[in-house]
Amino acid sequence: MKSGDNYDVIIIGGSYAGLAAAMSLGRSLRRVLIIDAGKPCNRQTPHSHNFITHDGDKPAAIAAAAKAEVLKYASVRYREGAVTAVTPLPGGFTVHTEVGESFESTKLVFATGLKDNMPAIPGFAACWGISVIHCPYCHGYEVRNVPTGILANGNMGYEFVKLISNWTKDLTIFTNGTPDFTEEQLSRFKKHHINIIDKPITAFNHQNGQINTISFADNSELPVTAIYARPPFTQGCELINTLGCELTESGLLKTDIFQRTTVPGVYACGDNMTMGRSVAQAVATGTMAGAFVNKDLIELFF
Repeated sequence: MKSGDNYDVIIIGGSYAGLAAAMSLGRSLRRVLIIDAGKPCNRQTPHSHNFITHDGDKPAAIAAAAKAEVLKYASVRYREGAVTAVTPLPGGFTVHTEVGESFESTKLVFATGLKDNMPAIPGFAACWGISVIHCPYCHGYEVRNVPTGILANGNMGYEFVKLISNWTKDLTIFTNGTPDFTEEQLSRFKKHHINIIDKPITAFNHQNGQINTISFADNSELPVTAIYARPPFTQGCELINTLGCELTESGLLKTDIFQRTTVPGVYACGDNMTMGRSVAQAVATGTMAGAFVNKDLIELFF
């Protein structure tokens, strides 16, 4: 593959969503280049769940199998590395990589995920995706009916507690500061025997990412088996902002029902445009993005 090669579509991001988009496009006889930096957000997660035929598989194994299947299509190419710039052209884009290569395409798909901004609590990042988790549909069954914490506050924390109470009744809310709940919410917590601990957290103590206790500023500790948390996030690729793609109020890429962003010729799929952060959802949106890109390419030339 030489610098300056032309493609119908360049996909930035080669995890589940990007690979699914590439499969749809490869099966549509499109010349596709996938460029992937190799840093999926679930790289610490030991097992993936709630994805039929792959329930319990390692995320990396799912991605490796998907990549092998996608690259069987002769018109699909794969390039490891980071994209550093995208230049709009009349009728397309030039994509520049960290090693000085450039490639042109008619359409561009961002499958670049999100970046989770971890709180500065020792042990949090090491446990993320292992015992500090975000989604009960992905992980809740494995930690059902065990002592579970929820790191949250306010209305979001209240709704989170309601959701997680389906998987365990042994719940404790850690607000890591002053609680911000209404009287009605506090009454509901009391009714369901849900404790609130507002002491500042100093550490998540763990072994190889498996949390066992939480330490507090008053030198006390509390045993816990799992923690649910939803840290704030930013887009996984800053080039989205450079191109002028609009975001929703929650920070996701704004797309229409055809996976198009607000910038003509630019599409998005996966975590960067949906709150449903799961392998199954990423594959679904990637598959649809590939199909819709192909449809728009047909419209250009027919």
